[in-house]
Amino acid sequence: MRMNTQYLINGRHDVALTPLDRGLAYGDGVFRTFPVRLGKVHCWERHYRQLSEDCKALGIVCPQASLLQHDVALICGETELAAVKIIVTRGEGARGYAVPALSQPTRIVIKSAMPDYPEPHFTEGVRVHLCQLRLAEQPRLAGIKHLNRLENVLARMEWVDPKIADGVLLDAEGRVIECTMSNLFVRHGNTLTTPDLSRCGVAGVTRQRVLEMAPLLGLDAHVSNFDLDHLLAADEVIACNSLFGAWQVRHMGDRTWEVGTLAARLRNLLEQDE
Repeated sequence: MRMNTQYLINGRHDVALTPLDRGLAYGDGVFRTFPVRLGKVHCWERHYRQLSEDCKALGIVCPQASLLQHDVALICGETELAAVKIIVTRGEGARGYAVPALSQPTRIVIKSAMPDYPEPHFTEGVRVHLCQLRLAEQPRLAGIKHLNRLENVLARMEWVDPKIADGVLLDAEGRVIECTMSNLFVRHGNTLTTPDLSRCGVAGVTRQRVLEMAPLLGLDAHVSNFDLDHLLAADEVIACNSLFGAWQVRHMGDRTWEVGTLAARLRNLLEQDE
């Protein structure tokens, strides 16, 4: 039986989000998603640090780690496996874009079933779609996992084929940035490269972990701008996020890559908690 989605708003399950909340009105907030196993958040310190940094970048007071951990424990208990999403908004405000002088952030913790990813995604790799939508540049928001995700929504609307696992996103200049729900890496020989996210895109926790663990696999990791031709010429292409770990991209349009071992090796390392 699939788990029912449950949530807490400011630590309570018997309240609703006010229509005056700026997260609803303006997307004025941030979020993080991660797996919880037997009540324990995988790589909690990393996720909280990134949540806190994203809040700071927007001038939002991040709830204390202990408070969020209490919420997660309250909603998850000893659940064997769940996907948890933490949302922090600036809180309530009057009409208009001006930020309230004093605001109490809203914290939301949502528990849902882990996505039921097909086993071939892990053993055989995935097919991705090259999105027509181009990401806009906004350096002030680059890297932040903010609530303004309409670009991702519109990009995800471009396909209905269940055989497609994700979509590759470029910016207006044709630079590869990310996928709609994951970060990207390309391997050329012993060089592993992930796109520069200083103009747009989301800097995921798993992306940073892969950068750090690359030397353990004999790879030289880099953050750099590159275009679609560079991706197509890669020996292996990897998509990664905190829920599925790492998948090899095997197919995009007419391009097919041979089965590689990097995704499986990365997953083995990513499963280790820190």
